Amino acid sequence: MSGSAPSNVENRDGFKSKWGFILACIGSAVGMANIWRFPYMVAKYGGMTFLLPYFLFVVLIGMSGVMEEFSLGRWGGAGPVGSFGKAVEDRGGKRRIGEVIGAIPVIGSMGLAIGYTVVMGWIFKYTKMAISGELFAMGQNMDNIIGTFSAAAPETKTLGEGVGMMLQNGIFGIGNGVWIIVAIVVSVVIMALGVSGGIEKACKVMIPTLFGLFLIMAVYIATLPGAGDGYKFIFSLNPQGLLDWHVWIFAFGQAFFSLSVAGNGSVIYGSYLGKDVEISSSARNVAVFDTLAALVAMFVIIPAMATTGGQLDSNGPGLMFIALPGVFNGMGGIGWVIGAFFFIAVLFAGTTSIINLYETPVAFMQEKLKLNRLVSTIVIHVIGLVVALLIQPWTSQWMDMVSIYICPFGAALAGVMFFWVMKKKTALDAVNQGAKKPIGGWFYPFGKFIYVPLCIVALIAGAALGGIG
Repeated sequence: MSGSAPSNVENRDGFKSKWGFILACIGSAVGMANIWRFPYMVAKYGGMTFLLPYFLFVVLIGMSGVMEEFSLGRWGGAGPVGSFGKAVEDRGGKRRIGEVIGAIPVIGSMGLAIGYTVVMGWIFKYTKMAISGELFAMGQNMDNIIGTFSAAAPETKTLGEGVGMMLQNGIFGIGNGVWIIVAIVVSVVIMALGVSGGIEKACKVMIPTLFGLFLIMAVYIATLPGAGDGYKFIFSLNPQGLLDWHVWIFAFGQAFFSLSVAGNGSVIYGSYLGKDVEISSSARNVAVFDTLAALVAMFVIIPAMATTGGQLDSNGPGLMFIALPGVFNGMGGIGWVIGAFFFIAVLFAGTTSIINLYETPVAFMQEKLKLNRLVSTIVIHVIGLVVALLIQPWTSQWMDMVSIYICPFGAALAGVMFFWVMKKKTALDAVNQGAKKPIGGWFYPFGKFIYVPLCIVALIAGAALGGIG
């Protein structure tokens, strides 16, 4: 593919290969939702009973929202601010109006990046402990694991109460600040090297390694006694369960948020895409590999829990930072290796996601304030570091606020800009650029009348149910 930058932005960096772009987009999509939420949702709603609706929504969102955001960014040659402005201008309106609206997804990306920064601090610390053997030395006792990071958690605490106490204390308390700084430094180093020299190269290493580590773990866990019960559960189907609207709304939410349609990261990565790349095949690859990452994580976590006879009744930090270490530690000496593999894979998933989240505000600084790459990267990360250190006790509430309200709103705004504001011919030309054959006639009406309303559903349902993805 051509690595040439869009003509309307001088000296603009970009992806140098099609697969570099796809791997970076997979990295942005593969994150905590795939690892600490997806297996839990599959367990809660019954294997294939959840998976079938999930697969359906992945296809629908991948072939509408993901394609739309890639196309909007490449056509606009900029992030959401510049692309929204150009969309309004295409309709004959004032560019400034679109740029102001485009600031909302930028704020959402920055907010989510800050919350993710705190989480990455936890992950860096756990990875270090897993590799050094400290985590394995704790054994299977949940109180030992909880108590290590929360002196205020007495041995009588339940798992749920322990997780709550850990969150209230920033999980590792003030000491986690050091690991948040480590996460920020890693992100700065990668991003300061540029899109092709930093983000693309990092994702080319991290994403294949992530898949490789998860596959190794899945194969090993398949050999353990009791793992078969986990597979039986995964492939079970309860037709009656498909009549439960909760299954459908949470399957939709999982697909929606996992594919990272939020009007920011996919738009900015799309803006770095060459003109000769086929949008539809790129979106399809991202959807397929993001789903594969979730499935591989599921084939590790659910059978692993089954080997101990444990119930997968913990979601989020409780699953990843308490329940799973206890399971790995119960595997004997090999558990040390499996735990290390697991947290290295999680570290790579988180790192590729966080650089995507920070990229949107960094690009905004470059585009609108005309700062160079290094200065923009440092300024944004310093802000992110300061706020991340301050919000540690309220990380869960912070993440909920951003993901429930700002992210789906940003996705809806991007969809409105592409399907409702831009001229139909402009939108179709944008998505068809570089395509071997034009997109089917279904794409535009589906995006306009189905996908955009679904974004509103994600916002309303998330607000009503306290989050759906």
